[in-house]
Amino acid sequence: MNMVKRKKKRNKINKVVKIMIYSDLFMNSGWGLISPILAVFIVKNVPGGDVRVAGIAVGIYLVLKSILQIPIANFLDKNHGEKDDHLALFLGTLLTAVSPVIFLFSTEAWHIYAGQVIHALGMAMAVPSWYAIFGRHIPKKREALCWGLDSSAMGLGGGIAGIVGGTIASQFGFTPLFIGVTVLNVLAALLFLLIIKDILPKVPQKRVYPMPKS
Repeated sequence: MNMVKRKKKRNKINKVVKIMIYSDLFMNSGWGLISPILAVFIVKNVPGGDVRVAGIAVGIYLVLKSILQIPIANFLDKNHGEKDDHLALFLGTLLTAVSPVIFLFSTEAWHIYAGQVIHALGMAMAVPSWYAIFGRHIPKKREALCWGLDSSAMGLGGGIAGIVGGTIASQFGFTPLFIGVTVLNVLAALLFLLIIKDILPKVPQKRVYPMPKS
């Protein structure tokens, strides 16, 4: 009987996994408010802004994030503890909260580009470190469930936020949306402070569970 209880306890979704899923929910809900309509904001509110500027802005974010996260991830892998991963995760997530503020006060196209550069840097720090910590703390035989919960949280948060964001923008303009993104991103970062004591000082190599293919 005690063995069954201990086994269930080992397989239970732990605090780290839960907190990281909640953080992902907040962060994706925040960006879900403006991502679908950012191009509309650029065209309507930024002098000289058009679909070309919107396309360049998206390209800057995706290309820069893709390039930067490789050396950042390689650097994080050189330390077998999680303290550097946790710091990169916290600072990167917090950095993404700066971009919406820049967007809100943009008066030229290059302001949008600068916001996307900061967003890309923040995500390049947060994404590899998030996957590393999350993967190590997934309970054995709960890999599919944990990844599925996170994927569902991101999808639901982003989907519902997209609907809400469009409605708010049409009624009250873009300002509440950018404030909302900043607040939700800050909250997502602060959640990581709740798992400081759970961060591993050393990382056994066999504790990493790979992310399933999408």
